[in-house]
Amino acid sequence: MSENISSHSLAENGGRPARQANLELLRCVAMMMVIVLHYLGKGNLLADPKSPTIYPAEWLPWLLECFCCVAVNVYMFISGYFLCTSSFRPSRLIRLWLQVWMYSVVFGLIGALTGVMAQTEFDTHFILTLLFPISMKHYWFMTAYIFLYIFLPFIGSAARKMTKRQMQIAVLLLLFVFCLQKSVLPVRLETDSLGYDCLWYLSVFTAAAYVRRFGIPLMEKKAAGIVLYTVCSLLVLAEMAGLRQIYLRTGMLEGILKVSLEYNHILLFLAAVGLFAAFQRIKLTGRPARFVCKIAPYTLGVYLLHENLGLRYTWQNWFGADKLLTQVPASAAADGIASDMGVRMGLAAGDTGRFLLYTLAAVVCVFTAGILTDMLRAFLTRGLDRALGVLPMYRRLKGFVQGLDEHFREKEPA
Repeated sequence: MSENISSHSLAENGGRPARQANLELLRCVAMMMVIVLHYLGKGNLLADPKSPTIYPAEWLPWLLECFCCVAVNVYMFISGYFLCTSSFRPSRLIRLWLQVWMYSVVFGLIGALTGVMAQTEFDTHFILTLLFPISMKHYWFMTAYIFLYIFLPFIGSAARKMTKRQMQIAVLLLLFVFCLQKSVLPVRLETDSLGYDCLWYLSVFTAAAYVRRFGIPLMEKKAAGIVLYTVCSLLVLAEMAGLRQIYLRTGMLEGILKVSLEYNHILLFLAAVGLFAAFQRIKLTGRPARFVCKIAPYTLGVYLLHENLGLRYTWQNWFGADKLLTQVPASAAADGIASDMGVRMGLAAGDTGRFLLYTLAAVVCVFTAGILTDMLRAFLTRGLDRALGVLPMYRRLKGFVQGLDEHFREKEPA
């Protein structure tokens, strides 16, 4: 069983999953972007926006960060695009929860017992996080996703039956409450979870469902999607740089310096829509399409592996993140005359090529390791399923779960 977000999100045709290679490729690209985000952020490669001086070389990681921050929204947009046409299945929910639980416990304990784990205490809270990964937010994305999936019987049915006008109003309301307000107001809102919760992904799901049912003119032109993604990503960096200047001059707006990089910011939402639109127009056939469709169902394993608490703050240094950091002046005089007030760790001007090489190596190796690990997990899980299949109690349990699935199959009214 290799069921994960990818396989859960597939449209069904005659009871068999139908994959769209272009969107499966986007799923893989989005996961690679997630690796980049975790390499930069947890590898301490992003200069502090509050620093009086950020040197040109130090803006390169931030530029890469801004182009990759769409990853989570893209991943959820793909899932919503397919989930809105799928029936809720308790069996899928159980398999997904078991997959998360297996990664949480196995790799969490491996990281702790081998001494690899860094920046995490081996205490009661850690054990509870391993045993109850969804409730304890071991993987915040999976907590939000599974909660959203539990609501699928309600939101999926509604999304399939609403009129175009109704869905337009619903999408606009959700975006206004959970996206637009926080994107334009220079304050922190108490209800703003920065896009790390189920409510934001309900908004993304609804938008994706609207696109699936009614489409938008943007989807008709690949170039338009690329332009939207590129412009919005650059504006994300520009907004952060602008807010930084205001903070350095006035001391104000410290709490929202990185607001444009938060998942529920309007720029990141639009960038995700643009990237989705661009990939939707790609034609991928032949061997490349078959290869992408073969590995895409295992992309969730990439996330569950490298973001496990046992490895979360460790693997970045395996790919040289700590070696990229050197001492740079903490500040400089406005007239350009050196008047350093100490030093800090940052990316040196001559290390940009090495930085790109190390980042690429991290993405390739972590992605490959995650795919292979999840393939192994799927193989072992299938073997365990066959072995347990000889037990009458196990067969009855599977029959009971399949019976639950039948309750949620949409049937024509009598």
